[in-house]
Amino acid sequence: MLNRVSVVAVGLLGAALVFPANPRAQDGATQTWPDPVLLREPVAEEDKKPAPRRSLAGAWGSREGNQAKGVQLRPYSATPIEPLPFTPYGLEVYESYKPLEGAPPRAVPPAEGNDPRARCEPLGFPRHNHYDLAVQILEDEHKVAILYGYDQRWRVIWTDGRSLPRLVDGGVEIDGQYWASRWFGYSVGRWVDDYTLEVQTVGMMPEDKVWLDNIGRPISDQLRVTETFRRVDLDTMVWSETIEDPKMYTRPWQTMELSMTLQDPRTDAMNRICSPGEIEAYNAVYGNAASGR
Repeated sequence: MLNRVSVVAVGLLGAALVFPANPRAQDGATQTWPDPVLLREPVAEEDKKPAPRRSLAGAWGSREGNQAKGVQLRPYSATPIEPLPFTPYGLEVYESYKPLEGAPPRAVPPAEGNDPRARCEPLGFPRHNHYDLAVQILEDEHKVAILYGYDQRWRVIWTDGRSLPRLVDGGVEIDGQYWASRWFGYSVGRWVDDYTLEVQTVGMMPEDKVWLDNIGRPISDQLRVTETFRRVDLDTMVWSETIEDPKMYTRPWQTMELSMTLQDPRTDAMNRICSPGEIEAYNAVYGNAASGR
């Protein structure tokens, strides 16, 4: 019998988590508020510099956009080349989800949708990986923290040698104790080599709480996510993700392989907060198809 313990969220992003010095920002000039830039131009091949050892720290952006039509490697199409490997239950859940994005017949009008995002529910993990235009990564000797722009969310990846928790019904087991599911799960990483971090995450929320992506691919609390962060050079990182969810899919499948570009660390990130009050105000002005207005 597992002992049940309460899980307390601890603030982890204090003074120990800072960006390393960036020579491009150390020009001695008085700092200003630069105009927001979504993504700077890639560095020319002849100007590329070696990647720092065991460091992912920095502000990163991708030219792939925010994967509005579904995960990067499998965007939605009414006639997909290869169907996803749904289990019977996974297909049933998928058909019950009514997304606002994608393309007809998958996408529905706002009044008919049931995306948790439209209620300002947390996106959870790994949907945040398929939603944000950019991330910031901070790290110290014990952990890596990823800061997502949308809704100002963050997650911690432990790199101090701890074991990945064991999945159990409704949560995970850690040292013989039961810990509840989390919106971002429990992440553990290890350096495969000096430039590649492999991360595994388990213990996410169930299918009535979260979606995989904007078009409603389903995931469950039995999900296991494997990510690889490969620092190619100073200015380039490749971020890959594979999911394994025996409740929803008959086999693992890869969702993304994003090439990320290092950004100017002085750029102020866009502020995008999901506010129920703002959604209510929007509906009051523009109407709701279900009401006939």
